Amino acid sequence: MDKQPLRERVWDELEDEGEARFPFPPHGRIPNFAGADRAAERLAETDAWRTAETVKANPDAPQLPVRRAALRAGKTVYMAVPRLRDERCFLELDPDALDDYDAATTVSGIGEHGRQVGPDAMPDIDLVVSGSVAVSESGARVGKGEGFSDLEWAVLRELGLVDDGTPVATTVHELQVREEDWATDAHDVPLDLVITPERTVETGGVGKPKGIDWSLLSETDIEGMPVLGRFRDGSD
Repeated sequence: MDKQPLRERVWDELEDEGEARFPFPPHGRIPNFAGADRAAERLAETDAWRTAETVKANPDAPQLPVRRAALRAGKTVYMAVPRLRDERCFLELDPDALDDYDAATTVSGIGEHGRQVGPDAMPDIDLVVSGSVAVSESGARVGKGEGFSDLEWAVLRELGLVDDGTPVATTVHELQVREEDWATDAHDVPLDLVITPERTVETGGVGKPKGIDWSLLSETDIEGMPVLGRFRDGSD
């Protein structure tokens, strides 16, 4: 099936069954869900989490417990500046430089407490945590449809900060783990770990993108994301 009808089905089911959590409605976003705290706890039990010193995370509400857990475990957290609109396109949350982990990890507090850094100031990323609307047990992922999560991976890959061995995880509600078949694209980043409040799925996902797919970007897109300029000449 197409991705948008699948998104709508997931959003509707989370809302209709009372499993969605603030912010409401779940539609049009990475949906927050009942049990997000427990899913974060399960993620923290994995080897990928235990060995990670740096975590690239999404800023959405359902992964708030993941971001807080990372800082409390002494991990440095990186998140992209919205729409990669600045040359210094990532925000760094260093647990040693923060006094209030709870404030720093909220959607509104990330920009205030995070230190904006350019790609040259970033270390290798040990674990990527992505927000999802729908996922499969084989590692396919559907986001909210804007494509920035996959583009952020592609930028990190171009920089050599992630590679095929970098684990990619998501935390979701069981309703978001789907049996429907949907088409995946070459730029879609497969998941290695799908974590729900009830279980941990090691997907065996393969085929992580090697870099930026320039065919998906317009001139306006490229002009609005200055970091892309450093890679473009080499793509021609």
